[in-house]
Amino acid sequence: MLIFRRLYKFSSQFKESTLTAISPLDGRYATQTAPIKDYFSEYALMKYRIKVEIEWLKFLHSKSMIKQGNSVLNLTALDLTYLDLIYDKFDVTKSFRVKQIESTTNHDVKSIEYYIKEELDKNPILHSMKEYVHFCCTSEDINNIAYSLMMTDAKNNLLMKSLEGVINKLVQLSHDHHNVPMLSRTHGQVASPTTVGKEFANFAYRIRNHSELLRNLKFEAKLNGAVGNYNAHLLAYPNYDWPNLSKQFIEELKLKHNPFTTQIEPHDSVALYYSYLNLINNILVGLSRDVWSYISINYFEQKSIKSEVGSSTMPHKVNPIDFENCEGNLGLSNSLAQHFMNKLVISRYQRDLSDSTVMRNHGVCLGYAVVGYRSLIKGLDKISPNYETIFNDLENHWEVLAEPIQQIMRQYGVPNPYEQLKELTRGQKITKDSLREFISKLALPEDVKKKLLSLEPKDYIGNADKMARLI
Repeated sequence: MLIFRRLYKFSSQFKESTLTAISPLDGRYATQTAPIKDYFSEYALMKYRIKVEIEWLKFLHSKSMIKQGNSVLNLTALDLTYLDLIYDKFDVTKSFRVKQIESTTNHDVKSIEYYIKEELDKNPILHSMKEYVHFCCTSEDINNIAYSLMMTDAKNNLLMKSLEGVINKLVQLSHDHHNVPMLSRTHGQVASPTTVGKEFANFAYRIRNHSELLRNLKFEAKLNGAVGNYNAHLLAYPNYDWPNLSKQFIEELKLKHNPFTTQIEPHDSVALYYSYLNLINNILVGLSRDVWSYISINYFEQKSIKSEVGSSTMPHKVNPIDFENCEGNLGLSNSLAQHFMNKLVISRYQRDLSDSTVMRNHGVCLGYAVVGYRSLIKGLDKISPNYETIFNDLENHWEVLAEPIQQIMRQYGVPNPYEQLKELTRGQKITKDSLREFISKLALPEDVKKKLLSLEPKDYIGNADKMARLI
């Protein structure tokens, strides 16, 4: 009975939909990507569109544009609260009504307009303002603002928090291992020593810098009608300063106003967002590959979890799967990010609809990124330096001290320092004794010679220790 209870508990954690999903984001990774649904699902898009329509309706009211007969309609605070509730109380169940309307109209934004009008019809006072819903708007006026709000909220509430988790982990590793010396590798060959912490600090600094650019990015938006010239606005209300009113409305939503557009906002800020995301993801792919490589040469050990299996046939394997998972998922995220950058900034004449289906995939791009970041953090949590391997490697490569020795030789006028060290070390096995024998024969002051004779690879780390602690 205990076995069956455990089996039932385990199986109840999975919904059939996650096992039959086409995309792993809604299947295998569903628990990791679930929060994204609040921003980029079909339901979320409906809700954000409703928000824009309601805010525009309230804005028109605040400018005394909405009339009831020959008089300006003046709403009470209670009436305005009812308007807000149309958005606040919109849930998944109510979204079915929108889809029902769309099945007749075959137009997603028009179905939002009709849904709001139905809600206004339920209120005897607000009923009279229903024809001001979507007033002077083209669908893209609503869509571009809705998407900008969605992307802003998802960026601030999900993406930045995920990146902060990565940065915090890298900073922790930088500090924990700030003074652990190790050989560098340039072109895959041993090079001047650094520290484990400094190498993590390099990545932490880069990700932090580019994350700040992402954090400060404001998405652009427009509300200027069918072709961007306020044609209908100026005909209906010629005495209003529509460009400034549009700017005011958009900036009150914490977005950046774009005054020069066609029917569509040209998505330049969206492309810039994805250029930042693409860069960040590429940096983290580089980190994943570096850590993977260090694991392969035994510089890092991975925690072994007893219940896990590394290979279906080789029992000894503990594979760096988290870093491989990160690399794969960030690659998928970047493939979409690059398509967004290339596609969205181009539209035929004043608009074509090819951007519409693309814009519905923002959540997919973010989803793969979030899965990648979580895998990276999971992998970084499992690794620790293999001190024995790292220190043995340093002891076996005294030739890396050829660099500092030749600089001192230059400083004291010893002829052909580079050439002498090249002849001694290039392609040769250099030991502590052979290098010290070379140093002892140099025409250098005794105190300088003594300094060089005491130098060891593990000590030749420059300011790597300090830099790792500064991050």
